[in-house]
Amino acid sequence: MARIIAAGAEITIPNQVGSASSVGSATVVRIVNKGSTNRVVTVVESDSNDVVGSFTVLGNTSEMLEKKFSQRVYVPAGTDVLGAKVGFSN
Repeated sequence: MARIIAAGAEITIPNQVGSASSVGSATVVRIVNKGSTNRVVTVVESDSNDVVGSFTVLGNTSEMLEKKFSQRVYVPAGTDVLGAKVGFSN
């Protein structure tokens, strides 16, 4: 079973593309939706804000996001999604 290694402080994922975060230049981000409303997480390129992809995080759940260190994430609505830079260990 893999273990999560905390590699940075948890932040509130910004809710505007202009303030999207690389979450400390993370390549793996643990995303937590602490609210009951489903939220869409969007990944964008750092230099152009072009959308790389997006996915829905169900309310009161968490997901692991793998991305390039320079890519940034944001949530188009809400302030209840948190993210933290993490790593894995076996």
